[in-house]
Amino acid sequence: MEDYRRQGGIQQLLVAEQEARQIVNTARTAKLNRLKQAKDEAGEEVAKYRANMEKEFQKIISDSTGFSGVNVKRLDEETVTKIDQLKKQAAKVSPEIVKMLMTHVTGVKI
Repeated sequence: MEDYRRQGGIQQLLVAEQEARQIVNTARTAKLNRLKQAKDEAGEEVAKYRANMEKEFQKIISDSTGFSGVNVKRLDEETVTKIDQLKKQAAKVSPEIVKMLMTHVTGVKI
């Protein structure tokens, strides 16, 4: 009878060990599934964040380029205005300068 109890106890231990193995395997599988899910969720978040940052970056580039274009246009207009003013001033004093140069070039000092 004693042997029968020992065998029954051993059988119970073997059954308990199999149940424990199944529980551990189930927990391991659940853990791996959760890790995979967390990795997928993190990948989605990274993709969203990257897209958002790219969108903001493109907006900043667009805004700064827009201001640059306005500044370039303004500078071009100012440059054209200055050139016109200089041409007008040169046209006013040109006859006097030509006369002065002719006087100095043609005047002979002995």
